[in-house]
Amino acid sequence: MSVFASLVADLADLLEPFFHAGAMAAAIVLVTACVRLLVHPLSRAAARGQKARAKLSPQIAALRAKHAKNPEKFQRALLELHRKEQVSPLAGCLPGLVQLPAFFLLYHLFSSSDIGGKANELLDHKLFTAPLGGRWADALGDGGLLGAPGLLYLALFALVTAVATFNYRRTKRQLAANPPAAPGGEQAPGAGAMTAMTRVMPFLSFMTLFTVAVVPLAAALYVVTSTTWSAVERAYLYRDMPTGSGAMGAAAVL
Repeated sequence: MSVFASLVADLADLLEPFFHAGAMAAAIVLVTACVRLLVHPLSRAAARGQKARAKLSPQIAALRAKHAKNPEKFQRALLELHRKEQVSPLAGCLPGLVQLPAFFLLYHLFSSSDIGGKANELLDHKLFTAPLGGRWADALGDGGLLGAPGLLYLALFALVTAVATFNYRRTKRQLAANPPAAPGGEQAPGAGAMTAMTRVMPFLSFMTLFTVAVVPLAAALYVVTSTTWSAVERAYLYRDMPTGSGAMGAAAVL
């Protein structure tokens, strides 16, 4: 924790001539961008895997027809096809999981009153008038919804809503034509969790609104930056993937 705090503080010092009082917030955004750049190879691999699954759609349709009366055989044949083609249905989850440590580090960094036995000086930094260690509830108590801190949060909520709506529409289009159901409308063994996940997938990005509201502002900046990056990154990586050609994988929240 102390090492990460020193890294963020040193980066803020480097950015101070350009961003002045907002240097710490700029450092958090830059840290987020660096994390996303490190994770980008995993995102590209996940995109390749999902495109590969999309190309398997004709073979999956043939398996559905062949095992129309036997969901168990269909599921086994589907798993064997994925194994043969070296395609993992869970590959799309990896980029989000890898980012979690950075998010939790920032969360604890701006939630702790002391670091390494010393007072946490990072809590003194602000973005405009909103403390980076504060939360939306604090902003509402400091000037109300239309006070300076409240307006900052309204801007963050508006950005998150725009990104979430974009992700919602895109994910719905991708999932519409190929729901992960077994033939005959029956659930294959073990497919229930995947089907439930698919139903909530388009709504996952809207959970970011709740996250931004309850975590410290510094962690909220990480979430907003990462979510916006994800939307742009996915639009680029999946630009040549036909709509409705297969499941998208987990919608990115981080």
